[in-house]
Amino acid sequence: MTAFTISLEPVIHMSDEQFYQLCRVNPDVKFERSATGELVVMAPTGGETGSYNSEINADFVIWNRQAQLGKVFDSSTCFKLPKGGDRSPDVAWIALERWNKLSREQQRKFPPIAPDFVLELLSPTDNLEKTHAKMQDYLNSDVRLGWLIDADNRIVEVYRINQPVEVLKEPKQLYGENVLPGFVLDLNSVW
Repeated sequence: MTAFTISLEPVIHMSDEQFYQLCRVNPDVKFERSATGELVVMAPTGGETGSYNSEINADFVIWNRQAQLGKVFDSSTCFKLPKGGDRSPDVAWIALERWNKLSREQQRKFPPIAPDFVLELLSPTDNLEKTHAKMQDYLNSDVRLGWLIDADNRIVEVYRINQPVEVLKEPKQLYGENVLPGFVLDLNSVW
C-alpha cells in the first residue's frame, strides 16, 4: 500500500485537462500530481486508517452543518492548487464565500482553489518526507491551517502560513482557531 511517484517531465508534459482526463478514465486509481509535475499513484488505505478518516470527516461534517460556514471535502476530492500540484487531502474545508466564487464547471472538476484547511492522516505506509512536501505544497498555495496527524506516534504537526511547524505530542484535542471557528477535534477517536 505504498504510493508511487513517476517523473514524467521532461519526457511528457501533462496539461491540467490531460491530468483530469487520466483520472476520469482510470476511476479505480487515485492520482495526485506534485507541484513539480510528478505523477503520484496513491495506494488505498488499510482498514484502521480508513476508519480514522471516516470518524474525523464525520466530525467536520457535523460541525459544518451547524456552523454553515463552508464546504467539507473527503479524500476523494482533488484540488488544483494555485501554486502548482493537484492534491487530495484526507479532509479539506473551504469557506463558503470563496467556494461560491468558483464557476459551476470549476466546482465539478478539480476545483482550482486552495482549501482554507487541510488534514492529512499519516498511514503506516506513507513516506513522512513526501507527506511533509505535500504539506508544504498546501502552504505554498496559501492553505491557512493544516494538520498532519501521526496516529502511531501520537503526534500532530500544525501548519500555518508564515509560521514554523508546531509539533504537539499526544494532544487530546485540536482547535480550528480562526479558520474553523468553534471547531474542536477530539483525538480519542484516533488514539
